[in-house]
Amino acid sequence: MIAAIDVDAQKTFTPLCPDELPVAGGDEIADELNAQAAFAGLRVMTKDAHTPAAKWLCASRAEMGQPTGLPDADRTWVAHAMVGSYGFELLDGLPAEHEYDFCVWKGTSPELHPYGACFHDLRERRSTGLIEWLDSKGVRVVIVGGLATDYCVKTTVLQLLNAGKAWQVLLNRAACRAIAADTEAAALREMAQAGALLFDHAAAIGDYLRANGINSRA
Repeated sequence: MIAAIDVDAQKTFTPLCPDELPVAGGDEIADELNAQAAFAGLRVMTKDAHTPAAKWLCASRAEMGQPTGLPDADRTWVAHAMVGSYGFELLDGLPAEHEYDFCVWKGTSPELHPYGACFHDLRERRSTGLIEWLDSKGVRVVIVGGLATDYCVKTTVLQLLNAGKAWQVLLNRAACRAIAADTEAAALREMAQAGALLFDHAAAIGDYLRANGINSRA
């Protein structure tokens, strides 16, 4: 079984929301996310889902990145992905939430600002259920894309690889965008060193799957 994960493919992380956390080209990945999902029997959605009461909020970009002193929200961020806002929405061209097979909403509590899709907390003690669900479905290949490469995508990939399961994790670079070139390069190295397989686009993933006799429901 193959699963495809759309990590935080939300408008908040694109130029469509310039006052939130825009990532250059973040609004251009829907087609590649859909292309990678075409190889999968299961599709997962993750979304940042924040509250105006979040304790990690700061008023301006100049104040971002400061330590919060909170165990599960390490730094300050401007408001983004507020539930019900335009930025909270998925990118145009992606399925509606109810069309996904499994959904993870991250950071719903004022105390939390996780990055990866597998745990609600930075200490990775409180599971979102994603690892367990993938395992219960017999998933052997996980294809990952989303926003941003150097934060939530990287953390999700590493969490999947560290789960101790017998699945392969494939990263679709064309379905991702990064905040900065240097942190993207570092993130790609870290994921590859941890065991992720990196591909330039969904078509290359398709070639790999066919060459290895892997299909969506095998």
